[in-house]
Amino acid sequence: FNYVNKDGVRGPNYRDLYPTPPPPGLVPSCAEGGVLGVLPGIIGSLQASEVIKVITGVGETLSGRFFTFDALQFETRTFNIKKRNDNPVTGKNPTITELIDYEQFCGMRAVEEKPLREITARELYDWQVRGEQFQLIDVREPHEYQIVNIGGELIPLSTIGAHADQISRDKKVVFHCKIGGRSAKAIKELEEKYGFTNLYNLKGGVLAYIDQVNPELTRY
Repeated sequence: FNYVNKDGVRGPNYRDLYPTPPPPGLVPSCAEGGVLGVLPGIIGSLQASEVIKVITGVGETLSGRFFTFDALQFETRTFNIKKRNDNPVTGKNPTITELIDYEQFCGMRAVEEKPLREITARELYDWQVRGEQFQLIDVREPHEYQIVNIGGELIPLSTIGAHADQISRDKKVVFHCKIGGRSAKAIKELEEKYGFTNLYNLKGGVLAYIDQVNPELTRY
């Protein structure tokens, strides 16, 4: 991405492929989502080959093309990428002109600075079976909720502050998202801005609940 081709023209960059980053916490990390151990070696070798071509000036690089590798079927595909006029970095009217703090943007730093109270999927299930009094809140987006949900009240992360009055202060409240990042961010906002002290984060999110409690639910 962003490679200056032989004709002097800079090729497409990542924002031409994905103009807008996904919401924080939506995309799992390698540790959370799982990566077949040999894949980094395969892709890393291919990347090293591209570096050699860039340094030596031989061959044709992947500039302007997107390479995919399907290890299960052992198939590769290459897609052409066009430059977008609305690219927020290199388009006609760029809106991104400097680097941002991606740890803060992704909500990683907040979780690291102050460990949150967490509950596992099995513990949550035990609460449900025992009939324990608690409130379950899902901070994902509506389209995610339609794919699969575990009965929580839907309050998307972007609206959590506006709905703070709907969150109980008299009993335990469990927040969850897909894998735990967005729910952790929601808890931090509610604790710091609204003084909540009864909030729990579902460790691993709805995916952990599917894995540990109900494998018949839809994964996405």
